[in-house]
Amino acid sequence: MCPDCEDFARTVLLLGQLALYADMAGADLDFADAVSSSLAVSLPEPPQGTFPDDYDDPNGGPAHPGEDS
Repeated sequence: MCPDCEDFARTVLLLGQLALYADMAGADLDFADAVSSSLAVSLPEPPQGTFPDDYDDPNGGPAHPGEDS
């Protein structure tokens, strides 16, 4: 396994669990906002093969909903 694969997978898992927590009734949304930002910034580079080879230009994809084409 690549050196950062485990860290990447663990951080993505934590972000997903935090998103589920934030949707729960009574969740501390200030906590979720603070922790989600910290987790997102700590993400290592995605492991090779996570995205297609031609995904190197994020501005080259299709327009997102609400964007001009």
